[in-house]
Amino acid sequence: MIRKSDFDYDLPERLIAQHPLQKRDDSRLLVLPSGQNRPIHRQFSDLPEYLQAGDCLVINNSKVLPARLLGARQDSRTAVEFMLLHRKTDTDWEVMVRPGRRVKPGHVIEFIPDRLTARVLDILPESGNRIVRFEFSGIWEEILDQAGSMPLPPYIHEQLDDPSRYQTVYASRIGSAAAPTAGLHFTNDLLDSIRARGVAIAELTLHVGLGTFRPVKHDNILEHPMHAEYYELSGESADKINASRESGGRVVAVGTTSCRVLETVADEQGRLGPSSGWTDIFIYPGYRFKLVDVLVTNFHLPESTLIMLVSALAGRERILSAYKAAIDHEYRFFSFGDAMLIEKQETEHHEPN
Repeated sequence: MIRKSDFDYDLPERLIAQHPLQKRDDSRLLVLPSGQNRPIHRQFSDLPEYLQAGDCLVINNSKVLPARLLGARQDSRTAVEFMLLHRKTDTDWEVMVRPGRRVKPGHVIEFIPDRLTARVLDILPESGNRIVRFEFSGIWEEILDQAGSMPLPPYIHEQLDDPSRYQTVYASRIGSAAAPTAGLHFTNDLLDSIRARGVAIAELTLHVGLGTFRPVKHDNILEHPMHAEYYELSGESADKINASRESGGRVVAVGTTSCRVLETVADEQGRLGPSSGWTDIFIYPGYRFKLVDVLVTNFHLPESTLIMLVSALAGRERILSAYKAAIDHEYRFFSFGDAMLIEKQETEHHEPN
């Protein structure tokens, strides 16, 4: 049995980054090469040195919705908070509601008088989420920008002065409830430097759901119900990745989101075709990677599915040892924190007992 506690570690609260650095690529980069247990300490701006001509860097172009809406019931003026989760139609959404007990089917929630309201249609029995129908005057995206705010992770307690810092510089496909944070370190200049080294850059989309923050509650991690997230991979990007791999280049995934899409879509030979749909792939030690060779990622919460994924790539003991080194060197952790570059461990590794 693989236990949740196998992926625990102690993190001083002071190391949880509460705000982004002034310059994105000034963050630190802990490099964990294949076959080497001792990590290398660099800056993120040094990343191009670890990429080779012929490699393919795969980025997630999803853009974060200003998904947090504060309003009030029209009848009672009771305060209500919506979190947009999934768009069903042009007007209908699945939303998380607080306080849920005060919001029933038929209630109308007002966010901007005469411009944005929502009528509750139904309650989903399993999750308690609501299906609501928005009524609005004007362009939806513009109204949402006016009414909504960024849904920052629960471990960030400070306000974000510049909402664009919770978006990657290449974000273009709006739909995420949380940022694919490994990409926050990239600047346009850094991406140009990577291209200049002969590295291809391929985009995909995975819209990050709030389930990314859902804790693993079962001690046996195989009992954990993995949340599903929507993805798209174009034929153009699939061709770039296939060409890189066929020429001997490595596939370098930026973030666990890109990694999960690639491992979902790849066949047993590691080839890709255009694809879209929902993935609930759960990657943990013992998983054999079909495509991803290198992962650029942030530091993840203890006992989370994300630390299980990186442990599958590099080995659990090596990852926990690298995390300890990061703590000893006072790296910044989580969404606005520092980054890792992890090369896939070549030797076979087994599930912990």
